[in-house]
Amino acid sequence: MDISEIIDQELTAVEFVTDYLQLRFEGPLLTLYVWPYVLTTEFSVAFGEPEYRNALCAQIGETVAKASLEEGVALTIEFSSGVALGISLREEDLDGPEAGSYSSTGSVGDEVEF
Repeated sequence: MDISEIIDQELTAVEFVTDYLQLRFEGPLLTLYVWPYVLTTEFSVAFGEPEYRNALCAQIGETVAKASLEEGVALTIEFSSGVALGISLREEDLDGPEAGSYSSTGSVGDEVEF
């Protein structure tokens, strides 16, 4: 699956739902059923650790510099600030059959799961 269309787009919202996360860009929507790690220039933080939500929300307004989704391997998003988000897509690291979904239009109707 190609998520490269989020490159050069601004992260406009980070939405925490009960057991998943939604990242909204200028058009596309990325829904993650696996909590991503956040790697900043100073530290890395994972779900449940202090400052996790702050580190994610601090990326609102940042522009995506790189984005890749290698099915069965990893999802990585790097912002122009140098901060990166990522999740492992290896089967042994997932709790369910899907790690997330992607909609190029931001509509739930055209989501493609990965």
